Amino acid sequence: MKVIVDLCVVPIGVGVSVSKYVAECQKVLQEAGLEHQLHAYGTNIEGDWDEVFTAIKHCHERVHALGAPRITTTIKAGTRTDRAQTMQDKIDSVTENKN
Repeated sequence: MKVIVDLCVVPIGVGVSVSKYVAECQKVLQEAGLEHQLHAYGTNIEGDWDEVFTAIKHCHERVHALGAPRITTTIKAGTRTDRAQTMQDKIDSVTENKN
């Protein structure tokens, strides 16, 4: 099953800047070959359900390995069975309706 996920991984106990931890998660997603888009407060990911959630697990493992003692993560996941839809399809749909 295909899924689009909005992921926000927040390491706790590492200070104010979390950019190196976010960058590490981006590396995980690239290594997994998943389509993803970074935004101001998280990352959108699309792909096969099992592959996406395996990558999220690996993000947690890598962020802990960088020294984060705790992580809190927010995940929003969407699936549909009526048709295939990519992240770009969703963006295009909104853009087309703005005009």
